[in-house]
Amino acid sequence: MPTGKVKWYDSEKGFGFLATEEGDEVFLHASALPAGVESVKPGTRLEFGVADGKRGPQALSVRLLDAPVSVTKATRKPADDMAVLLEDLIKLLDGVSNSLRRGRYPDDKSSRNIAAMLRKVAEDLDA
Repeated sequence: MPTGKVKWYDSEKGFGFLATEEGDEVFLHASALPAGVESVKPGTRLEFGVADGKRGPQALSVRLLDAPVSVTKATRKPADDMAVLLEDLIKLLDGVSNSLRRGRYPDDKSSRNIAAMLRKVAEDLDA
């Protein structure tokens, strides 16, 4: 069976196109998708049968091989960059903890900045 990737798919219209490994375009109708699958994302690898349709090759009996990486994971920071950020954050938090041990909280502006940094780093790690 040929394999390829989804070029685009419109779930509202119920069709899209695949690009085969040879570079050909194949029409993909919603009825060819596996049971329980209503939509596929661009980049999803598929295995499929091909039949001649009214306007060219059409995919039949589609089987998902693997889903594409999520957009969030594809755009997240490299691990080396995150390591540097975490090391800097640890140094910052170490300074805050030393102040807290001496009975002093950081001022309001510093507290807000530290909290914002913690939230941002958490979002980047969770992506």
